[in-house]
Amino acid sequence: MIRLGLIGQKLSHSFSKSFFSKKFEDEGINAAYDLLELEKLENFREISMKYSGLNVTIPYKSQIIPLLDNLDPAAKEVGAVNTIKIEGIELTGYNTDVIGFEYSLLHFIDTSKVKKALILGTGGASKAVAFVLSKLNIDHLFISRKTGGQNVITYSEIEQGLLNTCQLIVNATPLGMYPNTEQAPALPIDYLNGQWVYDLIYNPLETKFLKEASQRNCKIKNGLEMLHIQAEESYKIWTQ
Repeated sequence: MIRLGLIGQKLSHSFSKSFFSKKFEDEGINAAYDLLELEKLENFREISMKYSGLNVTIPYKSQIIPLLDNLDPAAKEVGAVNTIKIEGIELTGYNTDVIGFEYSLLHFIDTSKVKKALILGTGGASKAVAFVLSKLNIDHLFISRKTGGQNVITYSEIEQGLLNTCQLIVNATPLGMYPNTEQAPALPIDYLNGQWVYDLIYNPLETKFLKEASQRNCKIKNGLEMLHIQAEESYKIWTQ
């Protein structure tokens, strides 16, 4: 049996187990997919030896890197890992979020009209988003609760004029994810009007943030398609 899994914290929101379980059943694959909630990474190497491959989610996409033996060039450039292939005692990190986000974004926005974007959050997911936006020549700023860092401003610094120059907003934070569905990023929501708004969260399918953006004439998209694409790409890596 092939053993695969997801490591992170508070994984009750995750659709990954149901996605892979259905895939294994439909395709007659003898495999299992576990959800591994780890408070710390100190025993990660020992745990990983029981698996052929792992996905990585919040908050470990960047923290996991020093514990790996090799990095795929894209993962190294992004600075975040969401997929690990395990061969013997050797662990190699990949980033399939990049593939998933780029594909789903290009089926959502009109790239000829999007010149500037705001990325909410500065974690591992935001790095994959920034990588794709740079590839598409879309200028971008990171929005964070804390000051500091290149191209980073705080929510309190956001003004109407700035949002008027941004055609795309991407939420790469977990704010609004199940079970904390009443939460939303502290973006001045009334400043929105007609932008493309992409929330990487997929549970719930429509977050509070997306709902409020939709009420302000914004075009909205959740992260479910991205999840499916990155999951399929992860499986290709594990089985190639």
